[in-house]
Amino acid sequence: MWLMALVAVLIGGHWIPQSRWLLVHMVTLGVATTSILVWGQYFTESILHEKLGEPDRRRQVIRINGLNLGVLACCVGMVGGWPWVVVAGATVVGLAMCWYAVDLALQVRRALPGRFDATVRFYCAAACLLPVGAVFGAIMAFSPAEPWRTRLLLAHQGVNILGFVGMTAVGTLVTLWPTVLRTPMAPRQDRHGKVALVIMCFAVVVMTTGSLGGWWQLEAAGVLIELAGLVVIGTDLVRCAARKPPRDFPGYSMGAAICWFAIWLCWLAWTLVSRRDRLIQEDITALTVPIVMGFLLQLLLGAMSYLMPMVMGGGPSIVRATNAKMHTLGALRATATNAGLVIWALAEGTWTRRIGLGLAVVAMAGFLPAMVAMVKTGITMLRAKRAAAMGSAAPSASPSASAASSDAASPASASTFHSPKGGSPTPEPGKGPSASEMFTPPSRTPTQPGRPTARPRPDPAPTAPPGRRSFVEGVVGLGAALGAVAVGRRLDGTPALSGSISGSTTGGNSAAVAPSGRTTTVQVTMRDMHYHPSTIAVPPGDRLVVKLSNTDPDQVHDLYFANGAHSPRLSPGQRATVDAGVITGPTQGWCTIVGHRSMGMELEVTVDGAAPAQAAGSPAAGARRKVDLTQPPGRGFRTRDARLPALLPGRTHPMTLTVTESIQEVAPATTLRAMTYNGRVMGPVIHARIGDTMAVHLVNRGTMGHSIDFHAGTVSPTPNMRTIAPGKSLDYRFTLPRAGVWLYHCSTMPMSSHIASGMFGAVIVPPRDLPAADREYVLVQSETYLDAANGREVDAGKIAAETPDLTMFNGHANQYVFAPLTAKVGERVRIWVLAAGPSRGISFHVVGTQFDTVFKEGAYVLRRDNPEGGGAQALDLSSAQGGFVEMTFEAPGRYTFVNHSFVEMERGARGLIEVTS
Repeated sequence: MWLMALVAVLIGGHWIPQSRWLLVHMVTLGVATTSILVWGQYFTESILHEKLGEPDRRRQVIRINGLNLGVLACCVGMVGGWPWVVVAGATVVGLAMCWYAVDLALQVRRALPGRFDATVRFYCAAACLLPVGAVFGAIMAFSPAEPWRTRLLLAHQGVNILGFVGMTAVGTLVTLWPTVLRTPMAPRQDRHGKVALVIMCFAVVVMTTGSLGGWWQLEAAGVLIELAGLVVIGTDLVRCAARKPPRDFPGYSMGAAICWFAIWLCWLAWTLVSRRDRLIQEDITALTVPIVMGFLLQLLLGAMSYLMPMVMGGGPSIVRATNAKMHTLGALRATATNAGLVIWALAEGTWTRRIGLGLAVVAMAGFLPAMVAMVKTGITMLRAKRAAAMGSAAPSASPSASAASSDAASPASASTFHSPKGGSPTPEPGKGPSASEMFTPPSRTPTQPGRPTARPRPDPAPTAPPGRRSFVEGVVGLGAALGAVAVGRRLDGTPALSGSISGSTTGGNSAAVAPSGRTTTVQVTMRDMHYHPSTIAVPPGDRLVVKLSNTDPDQVHDLYFANGAHSPRLSPGQRATVDAGVITGPTQGWCTIVGHRSMGMELEVTVDGAAPAQAAGSPAAGARRKVDLTQPPGRGFRTRDARLPALLPGRTHPMTLTVTESIQEVAPATTLRAMTYNGRVMGPVIHARIGDTMAVHLVNRGTMGHSIDFHAGTVSPTPNMRTIAPGKSLDYRFTLPRAGVWLYHCSTMPMSSHIASGMFGAVIVPPRDLPAADREYVLVQSETYLDAANGREVDAGKIAAETPDLTMFNGHANQYVFAPLTAKVGERVRIWVLAAGPSRGISFHVVGTQFDTVFKEGAYVLRRDNPEGGGAQALDLSSAQGGFVEMTFEAPGRYTFVNHSFVEMERGARGLIEVTS
């Protein structure tokens, strides 16, 4: 169920709120925790040699169903923004895990002493940690401000990943890893496992204490202690692998998962030390994908690939056949998964990272058809075996023969012995316990002391593919990864297999200048919307190599030369090398980030004795796009609800605004590469009271620097409106001291480009004692400036020339022509209006009616029943001004609302109000 939901969120994540949170928690809570409940019980029965009865099985099913209901409630609460639903779901999850821990403890208490009993005790301890982590997660659903947001996230991860998942995984790997490799355990491996689990328990306590107290030293120490515990048992796991290397998908997948866990711990420790007091939430979540997919999912899929055929059983021949199905293309899947994750973690380009992640997802999804094929094969062979057994059954079959047949039917029991103590497997002389001795299904009948259940049998024939085939699959997987890099870097505008960006001959007189064979290398830094130096002199015929570094503290920049040589987009602190080719004449380079070139980011390349370069492709006002506004919006477009949202509950309002960049429709068959708050051109409308407090958490998920400026608050711009780099966040807290229709927008330069790209919204603060209206709508006007082709960034030249292509209400040019607002005759309708710009104002008019109330910029211009008997025909607003008008419709019909500056109306500032009796 959760795997199918996971696929649905992956496909529709763009339209689903909190999709990133859902993806992470569907894996960790939905898939992983449910699997831990199922397989943890299976391992417990195998270790303790105690088979549960039917009533216990029914309780187990009820517990798993309860867990899934709790997880579902958490997901619904997060998507809907209902924190108390999240709390209820977290409570159910916590209770289910406590119940699970109590059941395990009772089983240990009932069982006879055994060598691996401690593993089950650690299962209990790990299960008790998840409710603690759920408490931290439930508190985070209320969006606490920094520094508690980051502290709770660290404590949440420490308890859940280092504790619940880490301890459960390590406790299982102590015995499962050599089982999968079909090799004896290393000497004293069971003791080392106990030591490692104790160390990890201590690590969880240290890290959680440090996280809640804000002590980075303790946080880092806790992670390093966890890493030490992993090393203690990891040494034995490596010895097992050295004795008998992995040869099938379970071994490849589980081995890679252990490596990802160690890498994540090292990275987390380094991040905690290097960031120290500057640590924010996005620093911690930067490697969420590798820990969730690389460690958790890979470990789970590897373990299930081994265990499912064993649990299905049916005898050695059936187990070998089902194993072979589960291992289909195992080396290819494992290679592609891990190569894709490495690409995602190390690549800089957006497309390269996306394609790398897509490769990993597709490779992991290969588990599903393999599982289906395994189940079909197993069922077919079991039916055939049952039919053959019924056909050949003889009445004289002896009990001993039946017992032998029963023993042979379970491959896991073929080489299993029970010790006289009952529960501790007896190892071969001079060796640790063998692979199949660890997970023997409990016998249905008591075992006589000192007597083995069956004679030792040789290890079944190998089920893994031959070494040559695995090698070929691995090569194919690496080839797919290299292909993904090539395609991704091509889409990112970066040559596929070079660490530098190469160019061809550059200049206007290439035939007259022969290459000199020399190279001129120049160091160029980018900051404050300029290149430093801004002019480079190159001898004619020399090859130019630019060592580029972005020293701007917040902004993303790049460098593009006229011949096509260019760098990737560089975040603050990043570097790149650009090979501009042989310079034969003057040329130019510039920053391609929207608006940066028009603000001065041009690099002049001069050649001795040559005239300066012409401004190739400099930003100039292009021709106005022809847009057919008589056509309806596209099928995939969702009309923006113009109704005024309800007042926010309470007096303090936590809110997260996430900056993203995506292709958005702004008119019929017309799209641009938009910059948005929470995923749409025009951010959410905020409706609150005078005196309320806003606690806004801004997260930058874009590819360049962004910020936010709330006109509704009175705060210092320096800390609150600063530009934050991609992956960073800030907290912006302010009160609402006065009534009005207030603009908020991105304040990162050039502001005009960011606002024209969609980064604006409205804060509605009603005046005191505002009478009720029957209907209230919000209309925010903005204009945009389109490139000649769809899906491109706004045209900076048109912005500078003030030649907009579209003037829109609520982010789309004609949406309310085809989805009119509604009202009834005699109803009082209030329309809140804001001119967002970036440059144009509005003369708001509704054809066929008059305004009896006008409120503009914090004061009434006209009140109903005024002694003069006056009315109004338009509300005039300059850019960044707002107000509202009220009217009553006297007859049914279609009323048009417009910007009465008709050139703006003809660009899209028009809509309809459908009035009925």
